[in-house]
Amino acid sequence: MLRKSIWLNEVKREEEQSLKEDIEVDVLIIGGGITGVSCAYQLKNSPLKICLVERNRIGLGVTSKTTGKLNYLQETIYSKIEDNYSYEEAALYLKSQRHAIKLVKDIVQKEKIDCNFEKVTSYVFTEKEQEVQTLLKEKSILSSLGQKVEVSNEIPFPLKSVYAIHVSDTAVFHPLKYVYALVDIIKEKVSIYENTEIYKIKKDKSFYVCKTKNNQIRAKYVILACHYPFFLFPYFMPIRTYPEKSYIAANKIEDYQKNTLITSNTPTKSVRYYKNKDNYLIYLSNSHPSCNNIDSIHNFAQVVGEVKELGQSISYLWSNEDLITFDHLPLIGKIKENLFLATGYNTWGMTNATIASYMIKNAILGKETEYDALFNPLRKNGKTKVIAYTGNMFKNMKGYVENKVKVDKPWYPSTLTFKTIHGKKIAIYEDDKKHMVYTKCPHMGCELTFNEIEKTWDCPCHASRFDIDGNCIKGPSLYNITYKEKEADE
Repeated sequence: MLRKSIWLNEVKREEEQSLKEDIEVDVLIIGGGITGVSCAYQLKNSPLKICLVERNRIGLGVTSKTTGKLNYLQETIYSKIEDNYSYEEAALYLKSQRHAIKLVKDIVQKEKIDCNFEKVTSYVFTEKEQEVQTLLKEKSILSSLGQKVEVSNEIPFPLKSVYAIHVSDTAVFHPLKYVYALVDIIKEKVSIYENTEIYKIKKDKSFYVCKTKNNQIRAKYVILACHYPFFLFPYFMPIRTYPEKSYIAANKIEDYQKNTLITSNTPTKSVRYYKNKDNYLIYLSNSHPSCNNIDSIHNFAQVVGEVKELGQSISYLWSNEDLITFDHLPLIGKIKENLFLATGYNTWGMTNATIASYMIKNAILGKETEYDALFNPLRKNGKTKVIAYTGNMFKNMKGYVENKVKVDKPWYPSTLTFKTIHGKKIAIYEDDKKHMVYTKCPHMGCELTFNEIEKTWDCPCHASRFDIDGNCIKGPSLYNITYKEKEADE
């Protein structure tokens, strides 16, 4: 069993150079996932000089860990949007998701991209009788919007279902093959730098000065296409979003089906199939706010157990973290003059990243889209925001305190020990060598938790992630946690 995403084992590409000099561009895109690369693709034929920077490697963040669905049947999202805002907003969100699927399809066809793009039937089902009315409402909204929705009590998968709805015009694809193909297309017109971290942005007249460790980029427009935009005023993201973690397995199967499935009730269970040389089932389960249920051994064991109950053996095992907004809508658009944000996709990153690239391209070129107000990052939140925010802050604080009190968790392996050196907590993990790290996240001081399955240190507060040696592989943290004896002595 490989403890990484199936997509990471399928494709590889040569590393791009890092930034080694000061430059000036019209548009700087910060983040090399599907959002940033799609923005670069959308703008490539404009007269603007464009640069894209990625703190690690292109596509290896959240994009590489997604299930790769292009779906507008997203649990019971339309009922939630109608309850929180209005029927009109729900209708517009549906239009945006269908628009995004068409954009990807058109790009794949135009550019002849081999990314396993395939039309599928998608199901939303519930295992609980009390959830049936919610699904009935979801069907009613979709039907009233002219969407053909079928009903069935059974689903084409061995999970309990008391009621299900399905549509036949959604899609799946290989997210990394798609992103890497876009990179190859844009390289002639877009400057791309990997292993280039922006740690500070400041305004200088009509330009933004974006600083790396050794250089700076002056840009008229800046697109924050990173998962958690740490450049924003400190409390902007925590009061609008929270990270959610999920656990995913992929296993070889004999029979391939052109279906995707997802539960309307929690905990979420999600299914899709993938066909390359072999057929695979990709199964997601046990989603939860990152600040809760921090026992990674238990959480991975749960998804492994569910897959084994299906009679399957696991080939790949990994986790992912999504940024969830309290009002169920992504944050896409202008937040300051010539500064744009795209994040908070609520687990539906493939469609929302695509529509974000379309919206931001138009905004930079001086055009409006019909989705601008709906996704405006500075919008006033709907009816449920205050309740959701208060509940989330309580859970975050509870998790924060519990994690601080119990640094050495009962499920940690015997190969992991802790000590205090010069007043700072140090963790030591030993395999064929000794790995020493500080246990506090540099972002906002949360106590990190050890993920033994993937051999990472994870922040339960804001989803920063560090490898076994303390190197930061995912923000919002800007710094590593590697223990250095010289620094400790100072």
